[in-house]
Amino acid sequence: MSETAAAHAPRHDWSHEEVVALFALPFTDLIFRAQQAHRAHFDANAVQLSTLMSIKTGACPEDCAYCPQSVRFDTGLEREALLPLEQVRDAARRAKGAGATRFCMGAAWRSPKDRDLAKVIDMVQAVKDEGLETCVTLGMLKARQAEQLKEAGLDYYNHNLDTSPEYYEDIISTRTYADRLDTLEHVREAGLKVCCGGIVGMGEAPADRAELLRQLANLPEHPQSVPINNLVQVEGTPLHGVDPIDELDFVRTIAVAKIMMPASYVRLSAGREEMSEATQTLCFLAGANSIFYGDQLLTTSNPEHLKDLALLDKLGMAPEASPKYSDIGPTEAPSADHAPQAERAAARAAEAG
Repeated sequence: MSETAAAHAPRHDWSHEEVVALFALPFTDLIFRAQQAHRAHFDANAVQLSTLMSIKTGACPEDCAYCPQSVRFDTGLEREALLPLEQVRDAARRAKGAGATRFCMGAAWRSPKDRDLAKVIDMVQAVKDEGLETCVTLGMLKARQAEQLKEAGLDYYNHNLDTSPEYYEDIISTRTYADRLDTLEHVREAGLKVCCGGIVGMGEAPADRAELLRQLANLPEHPQSVPINNLVQVEGTPLHGVDPIDELDFVRTIAVAKIMMPASYVRLSAGREEMSEATQTLCFLAGANSIFYGDQLLTTSNPEHLKDLALLDKLGMAPEASPKYSDIGPTEAPSADHAPQAERAAARAAEAG
């Protein structure tokens, strides 16, 4: 480990007071510290592109107050059965062609039944055959189910903590915080990588954001991916009409997450469509280095992928190359449109000369 990386080595012993103090730093000092932590572990001008697809939509028995997929809320969402395998394979192929390197699949279940898990495993293997990293979010898992997913070749399992333990009961009553921690333990013990973050803008206090990040950073192993969602308010859900989080407070959340979990990907997830280019740029400056990419998340819209690529190019940034490309061969390498920004600039200079 380099001296710089050692200075920003992950910790698992954060106190609540320490995290609150990070949030209270002057904005420029906070961003500077976050950039230092980020550069110790990542290329600061590369952004990982992930695509998220709902493979089974609606009719979830849980009562998560933010979620339009709950059967308890009238949001006008159409219920859909588990998608056919070929439809998922085609979507993965299109996502890769558009530059994504990770393909995430979400199903609105409390926990998967074994017969459903077998179908998801077929999807995981089909997506991997396309040369993409795989991630699924299926609800709570038993230890045996996590092991089956690992044996199938799954890379990541997503299971968010959502918010602080103290605010959690105001958001969800059908699943406990301990239930979520148990699933994360099963996933880690199976050897899967963890994707785990939360949602802000749900009416929580600043102390709840600090405590969410403390819970994540004090896990036995930091989640390899930390999605930070800005609540997308959907009419019919209990959180529709709640006061949104201030944009700079959202950026602060990104920065504190990066300082506390410097070797983790911090992902801009839901809510990006409502963010200005300036806010997204500040988030990249604060250490965000992953985005959900494509026109649709599980049930809400997302910025068009060409718009995302244009913003990255404007900033002199570029999509991160897939770690799988070296194994796939030169015919499957990223197109010139997805080459690092410095290489594109050199090519343009050569053309001009």
